[in-house]
Amino acid sequence: MKILVAVKRTIDAYVKVRVKSDNTGVDLSNAKMAMNPFCEIAVEEAVRLKEKGLATEIVAVTIGSDKAQEQLREAMALGADRSIYIQTSDELEPINIAKLLAAVVQKEQPALILLGKQAIDSDNNQVGQMLAALCDMPQATFASKVVLSTDKVVVSRDVDGGEQILSLQLPAVVTTDLRLNEPRFKKLPDIMKAKKKIIEVFTPELLGVVLKSHITTLSVADPPPRKAGIKVQNVAELVHKLKNEAKVIA
Repeated sequence: MKILVAVKRTIDAYVKVRVKSDNTGVDLSNAKMAMNPFCEIAVEEAVRLKEKGLATEIVAVTIGSDKAQEQLREAMALGADRSIYIQTSDELEPINIAKLLAAVVQKEQPALILLGKQAIDSDNNQVGQMLAALCDMPQATFASKVVLSTDKVVVSRDVDGGEQILSLQLPAVVTTDLRLNEPRFKKLPDIMKAKKKIIEVFTPELLGVVLKSHITTLSVADPPPRKAGIKVQNVAELVHKLKNEAKVIA
């Protein structure tokens, strides 16, 4: 069984984001970059499934500039067998990413496609759903548990008020949530081995995908600063402020 895992290069989750002075986007110059945390969880889950003997090959795929190959090396250090790199310098919106991934799915014919539920930069939470629609596959989003068998995958996902369990016939698309697992640390020997693993390079043209822009970013700005909180002496003062100042209670 082959598992395809999509990964994305994003700004490190612990780096403070700075907006460009002209408000056209986020300033990434000299910023530390890393694999999107949700994507790292997807890679870890694929590796665990392979370690259980449920998968035979893990293929990582990413889209972006040449530096995005660093995240493919990370994925292979974690346990992916080989990688596919789609080279483009364009800023891609979710539908274009989904189309490129759909072309890779058609080429590779994996039984299971794993993606992070969202990227921490754009925060769209759209690619997995769009990919499933384009490939005409069943999908389960926000997976907190994945149980794989030869012909189906059972996914547990948290919903408002409880847990939902879905049974999907393979091939299927699953997006991963934070509660699914905790990714392992990359060991130095695995990092060195990853340097020798194969990365196939494609372009959108080679995959037969025409990229079209549907979204225009008008402006990017920092959120408005919050007022500092205050301490109250007792419950009566709290109720007074909530009623007369905040006006959130009658």
